[in-house]
Amino acid sequence: MDKLLIRGGHPLHGEVTISGAKNAALPDLCAALLTAEPVVLRNVPRLQDVATMLQLIRNMGVEAEHASDGSVRIDASRLSTPEAPYELVKTMRASVLALGPLLARFGEATVSLPGGCAIGSRPVEQHIKGLQAMGAQIVVEHGYMIARLPEGRTRLQGTRITTDMVTVTGTENFLMAAALAEGETVLENAAMEPEIVDLAEMLIKMGARIEGHGTSRITIQGVERLHGCDHQVVADRIEAGTFLCAVAATGGDVVLRHARADHLGAVLDKLRDAGVQIEAVEGGLRVKSAGRLKGQSFRTTEYPGFPTDMQAQFMALNVISRGAVSVTETIFENRFMHVNELVRLGAKIQIDGKVAMVEGVERLSGATVMATDLRASASLVIAGLVATGETVVDRIYHLDRGYDCMEAKLRAIGADIERI
Repeated sequence: MDKLLIRGGHPLHGEVTISGAKNAALPDLCAALLTAEPVVLRNVPRLQDVATMLQLIRNMGVEAEHASDGSVRIDASRLSTPEAPYELVKTMRASVLALGPLLARFGEATVSLPGGCAIGSRPVEQHIKGLQAMGAQIVVEHGYMIARLPEGRTRLQGTRITTDMVTVTGTENFLMAAALAEGETVLENAAMEPEIVDLAEMLIKMGARIEGHGTSRITIQGVERLHGCDHQVVADRIEAGTFLCAVAATGGDVVLRHARADHLGAVLDKLRDAGVQIEAVEGGLRVKSAGRLKGQSFRTTEYPGFPTDMQAQFMALNVISRGAVSVTETIFENRFMHVNELVRLGAKIQIDGKVAMVEGVERLSGATVMATDLRASASLVIAGLVATGETVVDRIYHLDRGYDCMEAKLRAIGADIERI
């Protein structure tokens, strides 16, 4: 099993190109199922989750090739099996995104209940309720969601959907399903993440009629058919945020190509308050850090608030900053699993329910630690970059689910890191 060996203490200097966003590429790949015409996606990251999604849609009879330039060409004209089996879905929760487009285009879908990171419950009930409101008949049997249109119906029906909570994948599923529904669909309490906007813009290129994406109220006028398109996946704001925290923690001066300030508002505010210099440059962001930073309290919440996907990485920065701060996690109940591993490196952290109290220390010392989920693994890499001596991060298959060649990118800007 692969591990990362990190020898800490090296400031980072140079330039990093931020890859396409995993959380945009996955729904974009599913959106290609809505048409029989070829779709080309560009800037698709080479990640385990992307490989799993490609395998999933190929299993349905879809032609999909990931080229060396990062583009993927999808041809779903011969899709013959609208089914997502447990063997593939169990490793990735985003597989539930196949449900909406399959049901909208074929009038039926069989999708396994999802798996993925063990960071808490992410129930699919909201997906089921929303699609049922659009006229779908859905039952859950033997671990599968079995959905079909009522007899005599050929299309889903437009409706108003108000979810009990803000759900990103739910909003994405409804967007895709509503694009081919009959009549108007209004999504209230919709997620506002940049990945939602990216999906909506792709669907519009395919002929969908969508307004309000990027706000909490999205309106979709259904069309009878969608066509192919050529679409560039938006840059990964979480990868950008992770590198921002890595430079902030280690010190140095790095330009992040393709990083967008308008997608990272809450994270940039906290980093600047901590003492990090960040400026927009042509085609990206420049980050500079020198000396010990000031710890920052924060609370995760839905976009545009502080993202839960950046909580662990910013905590790794806080553990070596000045002062005592609190980190409140409001999205996932099990997202403090990295804390015990950070403590092994010398961090001082106490957990009380949804709140972690962090007291900054002057230095961390290298040790062997174990990744427990995707973003936890990134936090351990950041901690290893500043720890004295050697740090070994085990179970980095979690990291490979969401970061494209992370160790190579870090090595290129001065980190002493290798895969073993």
